[in-house]
Amino acid sequence: MMSGTESSDYTQRLARLENSGIKRLLPTQAPYRWNLKRLGLGRVLDVGCGLGRNLLNCGPDSVGVDHNETSVATCRDRGLTAYTPDELAEAPDCGPGSFDSLLCAHVLEHMDETLGNTILEQYLPLVKPGGSVVLICPQEAGDKTDATHVRFVDFDGLRAHAEKAGLTVERTYSFPFSRPVGKVFPYNEFVLVGRIAP
Repeated sequence: MMSGTESSDYTQRLARLENSGIKRLLPTQAPYRWNLKRLGLGRVLDVGCGLGRNLLNCGPDSVGVDHNETSVATCRDRGLTAYTPDELAEAPDCGPGSFDSLLCAHVLEHMDETLGNTILEQYLPLVKPGGSVVLICPQEAGDKTDATHVRFVDFDGLRAHAEKAGLTVERTYSFPFSRPVGKVFPYNEFVLVGRIAP
């Protein structure tokens, strides 16, 4: 189940957090932008795109999808291409195999495992055979920062999702710092990079 991520209040909370504290003074998103770009993901389907923070750093013609209509509207206001799930299903350039990769960042922790598997199953056919899949979830300190998180998804949880989806796991890593840092630093992430069968 998902909890509270579909409301306009949730979008407003994300917008406030984008420019709060040290984020107003330092380029805190730079390491995360670098991490996405170095993966060479091509045209990305960003599932659960939120305000488009990651979508901004994806390849040309990348597309976001989110169940929160207010967040989708915010992405569009920022010049990004984003759809609700129903709109994506009707988009002419978003059919089966039309994306090089799928990104699912800070999404799976907002739902139970069954729904997480269903979401991946729904969107993976839109990625071409042999395409990449990147799954990202917060570590312990970050997990505690959002009341809409319904479960903690670590490396084992990400691998379970990848296995259920039939992905080949190419690598998992802690970013931007080593794994122990995630217990105190709220922006440390679990990252899984997988591949769809060719």
